[in-house]
Amino acid sequence: MGKVITIANQKGGVGKTTTAINLAASLAVLEKKVLLIDADPQANASSGVGATEEDVDTTIYDCLIKGLEAEEAIYETETPNLHVMPSSIDLVGAELELAGVKNREFVMRDIINQVKDNYDFIFIDCLPSLGLITLNALTAADSVLIPVQCEYFALAGLSKLQDTISLVQERLNNSLEIEGIILSMYDKRLRLANVVVAEIRDIFGELVFDTIIHRNSKIGEAPNMNMPAIMINAGAKGSINFLNLATEFLERNKVQNEA
Repeated sequence: MGKVITIANQKGGVGKTTTAINLAASLAVLEKKVLLIDADPQANASSGVGATEEDVDTTIYDCLIKGLEAEEAIYETETPNLHVMPSSIDLVGAELELAGVKNREFVMRDIINQVKDNYDFIFIDCLPSLGLITLNALTAADSVLIPVQCEYFALAGLSKLQDTISLVQERLNNSLEIEGIILSMYDKRLRLANVVVAEIRDIFGELVFDTIIHRNSKIGEAPNMNMPAIMINAGAKGSINFLNLATEFLERNKVQNEA
């Protein structure tokens, strides 16, 4: 049975979608079967792995609102072992449409359960907000992966997200765990970035991944080519960062599985 990981942060601009695309692709390259679910109506994770609006007929919206079977909204990508359940702008209205649905916080979990056994890992890329869709993603997940930018307001955002996770654990998903914190958008030349890294490691200890994702032009350019960075240039610094992160992620999960 696949592990479901929600990638979340209430603060925008932290590298959340970049992490979702490139970590999922790196694990797929390492021969893990991966599903990336795009739960953001901007659909950047979808286009980032090649599922552009012109290429898809069905999306997660059709599963959440119209009762479409999960398999009918899943597409193969050009990255071996990586599948995607894309999003669309229709998802903007989904929260209102779900408002009157019984057990509305559990709709996404029921959808994922249809295909959970088909994958090693399922990643959900969320909106940078705490709405009903994000609550669905957290309720469906086994764990939460938190990208944090190495900038001034990072700690404040982390504190708020921790409060949100605690509420979800209490009311909707008591088995939800924090998978870890990923330090992203790091520029070693900036003194403040190094201060933030040190503070986050000091406060959160082993929750913080050893691998740091550096600012890198190849990662920034990849979305314009509708492919993960590793499929464009596997030797680029950003691609190597994410491969290292994927390896560390697998090592952590191996330890957890053996515990």
